[in-house]
Amino acid sequence: MGEHLKIKANGFSRRVFLKTSAGAAVGAAFFSSQTTAKTGFSRTNLQVWSCGGLAEAFVPANKRYKEKTGIDIAYTGAFAGALGKSLLGSATTEVFAGRVLGLAEKLRNAGKMIYFKPLCFTRYVMVTPRGNPAGISEIRDMTRPGVRVVLAPEASPPGGKAVTGLMKKAGIAKKAMANAVIKGSCVQRTMEQLLDNQGDVSIVEYRVTQMPMFKDKADIIPIPEQYFPQPPLTFTIGVMKDAEERELADHYVDFIRSIEGQAFFEAAGFIPAISDKGREMTKQLGVIDA
Repeated sequence: MGEHLKIKANGFSRRVFLKTSAGAAVGAAFFSSQTTAKTGFSRTNLQVWSCGGLAEAFVPANKRYKEKTGIDIAYTGAFAGALGKSLLGSATTEVFAGRVLGLAEKLRNAGKMIYFKPLCFTRYVMVTPRGNPAGISEIRDMTRPGVRVVLAPEASPPGGKAVTGLMKKAGIAKKAMANAVIKGSCVQRTMEQLLDNQGDVSIVEYRVTQMPMFKDKADIIPIPEQYFPQPPLTFTIGVMKDAEERELADHYVDFIRSIEGQAFFEAAGFIPAISDKGREMTKQLGVIDA
C-alpha cells in the first residue's frame, strides 16, 4: 500500500496529511505502540457490522488487523437501513460503520452508539463500455437522441434513488430516463449489462468500478460534484454502547482510520476520511459527532 495514500478524484490526485518520512515514522511508531497492547486485551474477538457497500474494504482490512493483533473480527455487511433499524431496536454489535450521517446521529441520540467518526466518502461517475463507442464526454450526453442509457432506478436505497436525484440536479432526468433501454433493480447486474454492450452509458458510484469483476473493464467519465446527492456520500464508523471491551473497540476504530487501514478503502474506490479531499468533505458535509 505504501506510506503515501493517494486519492484520485475528478482528474486530480491528493496526498493525505502524512507527507514526509519523518511524519511516516511518527505514524508507524504510533500504531506500533498501539499494537503492543494486543496481548493486554481480555477478549480475542470483536463484532463489527457495516453497510454492504463497504465490504470490499472491510474484508481485507479485517484480515490485516488480525495479522497485526491476533483479534478475530466477526464481520457482517448488509443493507445499512436494515442494520440501522435493527440496532435502533434490540439488536447489538460492538462497532458499526454505516452510510448516511443521519443514521449515525440517530444511533447516538438514541444512546445506542458512544461516538462516531468520519470513515470515508463516495462519489459518482459515468461509465461506458471500453472505447466509449457513443462518444460520451459529459452528463448532458445522456440525453442525446440514440444514446442507450442503462440505469437501476429500482435498486435498494440509496442506489437507484441517489442516481435519480443526481440526474434531477443536473437537469437531465426526464430525457435520460426516456433514453433508458434498461431500468433494472440491481446496480451490479446493470453494470454487467452495460459492459456486455447492451447500452452506452450508466451512472454508478466510483467504488463499483473498482470491484474485481469490473475493474479496468469500463471507461470512466467524471461528473461535477455539484450534482452529487449529499446524504449518500458519507460513511461513518462508531463504537456502540454494547462493546464489551471499549479499549479494543477504540483500538480497532483507530486502525481502520489509520493510514494503513484507510488504504484499503482507497483501493476499494472510496475517498478516505484522512485524505485532504476527505477532510474537505468532512467539513463540507458536517460529519461531526456533536
